[in-house]
Amino acid sequence: MDLRERIDTSRMSPYQWLIVAICTFLNALDGYDVLAIAFSSNQVSEEFGLSGTALGLVMSAALLGMAIGALILGPVADRIGRRNMTLIALVVNCAGLFLSATANSATELGIWRVVTGLGIGGILVGTNVICAEYASLKRRGLVISIYTAGYGVGAAFGGMIMVSLISSFGWRSVFVFGGALTIVAIILVLALVPESAAYLYNRQPANAQRRLDAIARRLGHPGPVVIAPVPASAKADTGIPALFSRRNRRVTVVVWATFFIIMFGFYFVNSWTPRLMNETGLDDTMSLIVTVALTLGGAIGSVTFGLFTGRWSTREVLTAFSVVAAILMAIFIFTAQWIALVLVVGVLVGMFINGCIAGLYVLTPQSYSSTLRSTGSGWGIGIGRFGAIIAPTATGALLDNGWSPQAIYVLVGAIILLAAVVLLGMRGVDVEANRRPVRAGVGV
Repeated sequence: MDLRERIDTSRMSPYQWLIVAICTFLNALDGYDVLAIAFSSNQVSEEFGLSGTALGLVMSAALLGMAIGALILGPVADRIGRRNMTLIALVVNCAGLFLSATANSATELGIWRVVTGLGIGGILVGTNVICAEYASLKRRGLVISIYTAGYGVGAAFGGMIMVSLISSFGWRSVFVFGGALTIVAIILVLALVPESAAYLYNRQPANAQRRLDAIARRLGHPGPVVIAPVPASAKADTGIPALFSRRNRRVTVVVWATFFIIMFGFYFVNSWTPRLMNETGLDDTMSLIVTVALTLGGAIGSVTFGLFTGRWSTREVLTAFSVVAAILMAIFIFTAQWIALVLVVGVLVGMFINGCIAGLYVLTPQSYSSTLRSTGSGWGIGIGRFGAIIAPTATGALLDNGWSPQAIYVLVGAIILLAAVVLLGMRGVDVEANRRPVRAGVGV
């Protein structure tokens, strides 16, 4: 029995859904972390006397760590195992969160935010691939979308908790609570998440047979697992240079450019919406409520994206979501005068921009071979985080130079529209991301 084929074609077991749930919880930690610095920004700025540009640098520090972590740790995950990498990254992330709560200056906070980001980068490259590989072929798009929705859920519920924590205990309590959540995540992964089956097949460590047999039993496939020799072509399709092989280079360019653009827009709206809504006249509480609306919409958008991939290819759905997200981003700030309207549009902005993020996490594993997935995902995420780094810093600089919130949102909308143009470059490439799903013959 080839366990990978059995996973692809069989009904998903309760254990597979449990793996998805734990990976989704880990992605929720990313959502919590981004909102942690966004919600704390006013208090941090006041305590350390930061300008808009300086605050943007602090907000971007974790994103720099995420970029470095994803770029470096993605290839490492393909070598040492996606589960092992996830555990190491969780420990690093936990340390960064607790140390952030001890910062006595903006410089210290920035350093510990970089450490936190390194951990998150490693978590993402591990869990994204594990989640995809333990989903059936029919449900893979939906599963990754549920996984991505974890970001919005973590941000939404985390945001609600943060409002209370900040008002009662100050901004440092937000990071202490995040560290405690990460300890819970470490325990869950140690107890319940298996190593990637594809990794065990491709790398074939000494205990691969025993581990695959154990995984098969937990998945409800008790037959003996057959491990065949790894083809030479699979061995060649590994490492960073393979991203630019004749087979992969076109996909890599599209994935990197789309990640950069979408992450730019996503982190702009999640990092700066509280401050920019405040600039337009909303009070602190209402600005935070609008931000929570964004994150609630994000959770909806991720799952919605997955439902659409049941009918159209991932690339087609991602292109459509990019166009709608661009239009909504451009008009969002102009609705701030009407509370009900800004909340509705905020939910829609969150829905479509987070749907785009879901699309990227679905599209990337579908675009590379199993031996290159963590490397491909890691470098896509890493390049995207550079867009995320630039967005908060550039926004702070634009504000310092007299740009209005309205002009900034329109500019970001135009940038997001470029993603739809870039995705046209992937048409005709023979990868799973370009194929419309087969609508019959596979169980749930």
